[in-house]
Amino acid sequence: MDLLTTDTFFNGKISVKQNRNGYRFSIDSVLLAGHVKTNPGDRILDIGTGSGILSLILAYRNPKINIYGVEVQKSLANIAALNVMDNNIEDRVKILCADIKNLNADLISGHVDIVVSNPPYRKAKSGRVNPDNQRAVARHEIDMTLADILKAANRLLHVSGRFVVIYPSERIADMITQMRLSGIEPKYLRFIYSKNNSESKLVIVEGIKGGRTGAKIVSPLVIYSDDGTYTDEVKGMFMP
Repeated sequence: MDLLTTDTFFNGKISVKQNRNGYRFSIDSVLLAGHVKTNPGDRILDIGTGSGILSLILAYRNPKINIYGVEVQKSLANIAALNVMDNNIEDRVKILCADIKNLNADLISGHVDIVVSNPPYRKAKSGRVNPDNQRAVARHEIDMTLADILKAANRLLHVSGRFVVIYPSERIADMITQMRLSGIEPKYLRFIYSKNNSESKLVIVEGIKGGRTGAKIVSPLVIYSDDGTYTDEVKGMFMP
């Protein structure tokens, strides 16, 4: 394991270890967590959990949910497991080092209510691939494609279960196409902008397994104010 750094969230109520030089999570996971509505008793699958940041935030926000974080890279899965242990939530968050293409409901004690993912954004052979293998796998569809994620979501969700993802806006057509091919109907879209008057770079999409047609496009999320600070809504996502 590489040298690790430790960051804290929510006034020190969550601590997160991650590689100093390898893959490190971004604000994308915080934005995604801010759009995942959970209810007590929900069972959640976090596909491509990385260091476990999304699972940690969701578990903190609702202490009455159970989460399975799945990560194909053993080095990252080990860090995620360490983060779960450090935050004393082993009873509610389980980390599995597994390939989602082989994941079945028996391995996670049954079907789940919600699948969340902050997946690799780029196709395997598109753009510059990072020479650091850990970062490359996290950012490019090398070990896990969008189709793999949606097939797993369909296989592991209850009927009417929800799939919530953050993804590049420029690939929204790919996302909607793969969701429908996998029997998950897009129901909610929210485009994310770095600043007012900039182009949208990311989008939050939520779909329902077996849902009826009809999607809602809600007001955009702007990350930064004109002075470079977070907008009030984004600040709230970092609040305990």
